[in-house]
Amino acid sequence: MDPRCSQQWESSMEDVSTPLLPLRDDGRADGRSCSALSSLLANKYLAIAAGPLASALICAFVDFGHGRGAARNMLGALAWVFIWWLTDAVPLGVASMAPLFLFPAFGISSSDAVAKAYMDDVISLVLGSFILALAIEHYNIHRRLALNITSLFCGDPVRPPLLLLGICGTTMFISMWIHNTPCTVMMMPVATGILQRFPRGQAASSSADAHEVRRFSKAVVLGVMYASTIGGMSTLTGTGANIILVGMWSTYFPEQRPITFSSWMSFGFPVALVLFAALWVTLCLMYCSSNTGRALSAYLDRTHLRRELSLLGPMAFAEKMVLAIFGGLIVLWMTRSLTNDIPGWGVLFHGKVGDGTVTIMMTTLLFIIPNGKGGGEKLMDWGKCRKLQWNIILLLGAGFAIAEGFKASGLTDILSEGLGFLRGAPPLVIAPVACVFSAAITEFTSDDAATTLVLPLLAELGKTIGVHPLLLMVPGTVGAQLSYLLPTASPPNVVGFGTGYITIKDMVLTGIPIKVVGVATLAVLLPTLGSVVFGMDQKL
Repeated sequence: MDPRCSQQWESSMEDVSTPLLPLRDDGRADGRSCSALSSLLANKYLAIAAGPLASALICAFVDFGHGRGAARNMLGALAWVFIWWLTDAVPLGVASMAPLFLFPAFGISSSDAVAKAYMDDVISLVLGSFILALAIEHYNIHRRLALNITSLFCGDPVRPPLLLLGICGTTMFISMWIHNTPCTVMMMPVATGILQRFPRGQAASSSADAHEVRRFSKAVVLGVMYASTIGGMSTLTGTGANIILVGMWSTYFPEQRPITFSSWMSFGFPVALVLFAALWVTLCLMYCSSNTGRALSAYLDRTHLRRELSLLGPMAFAEKMVLAIFGGLIVLWMTRSLTNDIPGWGVLFHGKVGDGTVTIMMTTLLFIIPNGKGGGEKLMDWGKCRKLQWNIILLLGAGFAIAEGFKASGLTDILSEGLGFLRGAPPLVIAPVACVFSAAITEFTSDDAATTLVLPLLAELGKTIGVHPLLLMVPGTVGAQLSYLLPTASPPNVVGFGTGYITIKDMVLTGIPIKVVGVATLAVLLPTLGSVVFGMDQKL
C-alpha cells in the first residue's frame, strides 16, 4: 500500500490545509500537458466523475419494471456514494453527506427523513464516546495505563509472550469503551515508543538477535492493530459496525426487542475473548522464539518502563475525575437494561432513555467540572474537541440513511426476490456463509461501509427464507469486523501499516488464522449463546 494512504488518513484527523493544485515548476512549457494530466489524477477528478457517471448509467439502463423507478434511483444513488467511498474521491465525511442531497433529488425520500438519520440515539453514543476518548488522550490516561500494565507483564528477564499479552490486552480493554480508531491512534505511539529502543535499519541488519527484534516489532504492531479491532467488537461503543447493526435492526424491525449495550456485550465479549486468544497464540507462534527474550533484554527491561511511568508523576485531580466519569458511564451502560425479571434503571424513565442519552449526559460533565488547576478551567473545552472524527459520525449517519432508503424505495423487496433460491438452505449453513461474504467485502472497504452494504440484504434474506434476521445480520456485522488481511480494510490497519514495521505479507499470514477462528467461533456461539441473548428462538 502506498504510504500516502496513511498520510491521507492522518490528515483527516487534523485540521490541515493542502493546496488545491500540486506545486510545479513552470520553467518548461513542453511539460504543461503532462503536468495538467498529473494534476487531473492527483486531484481525483476522474474518481469524482465516476460516481455521478455510474449513477447516470444505472438510471438510464436499469429497469426493474413498472412502478419501481424509486428502487432504480436508489441503486444509482448507492453506486454514486459507494464509488466515492471506495476511491476516496472526496473526503469520507463529504461522501457520507451525499445522501442528504441525492435521496431527495432522486425521489427516494424527503429531506427531513434523510436528515433525521444523521442524529439519533446511537449517533449520540458515538459522539459522546469520541469526546471522552479525547479527554483520556489529553490527560495521558491511556499512556499511564499502558505503562503500568506493560511493566507488570514485562518480566525480569523479559518474557516476550507475556509482554505481548500486556500490550495487546491493554489495547483490547481500551478499545472496548472507545471507538477502535482513536484507540489505535492512542496506543500505537505507546507501542512504537517501546520499539524505538530497539535497533532498526542498517544497524540492525546483520546479527541473529537483530532478526529476533525485528520479528517481535512486527508482533507488537500487528497486536495493537488487531487487538483494537477485536476489542471494539465487544461493545457498541467499540466500532461503528455494531452501531450500524443496532440502527438497522430498529429501522427494519421496530416492534422487536432492541439490541442494548448489555445484550450485545453478553454475546460480543465471549466472541472477542476467543479471537483475542487466537491473536495472542498466533503472534507467539509466528514471531516469538526461545531466543527472543534474550535479544530483547539488551534493550528493554522493567526498569525502563517504570522510569517512564515515574516521569508522568502522580495521578492528578483531572485524571481522577475523567476516570470517575468514565467508570460511571460504563456502569450506566451496563445497568440500563438487564433482563426481563430485572429491567434495570431505564424502567424509571419508561424506556425513553437510551445509551446515547447517558453518554451525552456524562460527557457534558467534562465541560462543567473544573480540572483543579485554578482559573476556572474545566476538564474539557470545545477547543480540545477540534480533533473529533466527524467523518466517522457522518459515515454512521449515511449508513442509517441508506437503510431507510432501501426500505422506502422498495429495493429490498427486489433484492430479496433475487435471493429466494436460498429458501430451503439450513440456517446453520447460511450464517457462516453470511459471515464469510461480509468478511471478504470488508477487506476492500471499511468495516462500517461493508456493514452498511450487506445488512439490508441480509435483513431481507432472513425474512425471505423464513429464519430470524439476526441469524444473518449478526454474522454480517461480525464478519465485517474480521478485517485483518489488507491495509485498506480498516483505519487501525492503516495506522499500523503506516509505522513501516509490517508488510502486507505479514498482515495476510497473521490475519488468515484469526479470520478462520472468527468464522468458526461465530458458527458455534451464534445458534447457542446468541439465540438466548437475542431471543432468536422467538418468531417475528
